[in-house]
This record gives sequence, structure tokens and C-alpha cells, in this order.
Amino acid sequence: MSILPQPDGLKRLGRKILDSALPGSCLLCTADSPSALLCPACSSDLPLLAGTVWPVCADQTTHGERCGACLQSPPHFDRSIALYRYEFPADRMIHALKYGHQLAVAAWSAARLAERIGDQPYDLIVPLPLHPERLRQRGFNQSAEIAGRLGRLLNIPVDRCHVVRIRATPPQADLPHKARHKNVRGAFECRTDFSGQHLLLIDDVMTTGATASECAQVLKLHGAASVTSAVIARALKH
Repeated sequence: MSILPQPDGLKRLGRKILDSALPGSCLLCTADSPSALLCPACSSDLPLLAGTVWPVCADQTTHGERCGACLQSPPHFDRSIALYRYEFPADRMIHALKYGHQLAVAAWSAARLAERIGDQPYDLIVPLPLHPERLRQRGFNQSAEIAGRLGRLLNIPVDRCHVVRIRATPPQADLPHKARHKNVRGAFECRTDFSGQHLLLIDDVMTTGATASECAQVLKLHGAASVTSAVIARALKH
């Protein structure tokens, strides 16, 4: 039986995560877990993404059919891979990585993504870039941390240099959904030729897909044959 606290205990859990789990303990509940980031009980509590998702944006639909958002405005990426729903307790793990500098979560996430991706053919992994100002504030790019580890696991090169964020936009989470596409318009720049390459674009969370779509558009303008977005978690629209 899991000893994870319920959502009304998120505040206490957040403090526990940010204070860092002891070595050999589960990141979420601090139970003994000498050989894994999560104990078996907490691992089983992670909210797996249902099988009935539209494969382009990984949003849940009744029969896996095209979602309404993609009908109205198709994204520029071709496919999405997401491991979990962005809800408790997967959201706590992502917060531990982004705001608690728990880089073990990046390694754990890369291993889970590698299992899902398997031997699917990609030429290059591209982490979603941060603006230099945000990078200085945070100290690291969580997407690049996941991408680097994933590249080593899959033996695929990682390009951290040629796709850059040139506009310091407000955080997407602070904006209503309808404003997010406009917020990231023109935010990315590509400084190389990706002609004919199949790219794997890495981020931590997909909400509306606006950021990944904007970056994918730039990658395709520079020749990418396809762009697959891969994230730890997907925030479902419902």
C-alpha cells in the first residue's frame, strides 16, 4: 500500500522534495529504496497516460481520434510521446527537478523515455532551449539534462547548441491557454541545417503544445523531415 500523501498534503510533500530525499530513500515518500529513485508503491501511483490518446499531441480522446485543438490548429510536430498525466504525484517529481535541482529525476525520466522509444529511428535529439536569462536564474536546463542522458542511453547524438531561445517570454503556466501560442511566437532561432533529419524534441511537460509546436516549426523551416515531441508528462485539456 502506498504511503503517498493525498493532494491536500502537497505542501508538506513539496517541502520534503525540495529538502532532498536522503540517499537510498524514495524521492516521494522517503521509504527505503536503495536501488531506485522511487519505491515500488510510489512508482505504481504514477498516473500513466491512457492508451486512447491522439498520437500527434498525446491528448486523451474517446477512441484515440484527432482532438479538437489539432483540428482547429494542427501543431508543427508530427507525433508526441508522453509517459504520464501531469497530475499528482508525477507533477511533484517534475517540480523536484525544475525547482529542487533533483537531477536524479532527469536520469530516471530519460530511462523511462528510452524504454518507450526503444529502437525507433531518430537522427538527433534536441532539448527545448531556455532563454539565457532563465538559464542563469535556474542554473540548468531540465530539458537538456533529460536529453543528454537519453542520448547516451539510445546512442543518439544531442544538439544543445544550434537551437536557441531569443525572446525572454513570460512563463506559459502564468498565461491563459489562448494566449500561449502568441506568447512563444518568434521565440526560437535555428543556426544550422537539419535537412532530411528526424528529430526528437525533448521537454519536461506539454500543456497546450504551443511551445513545442513553435520550436518544431523553426526546425522544419531549417529542413527537418519530422519532429517528435517527447515529454515526461502531458497536461490533459479536460
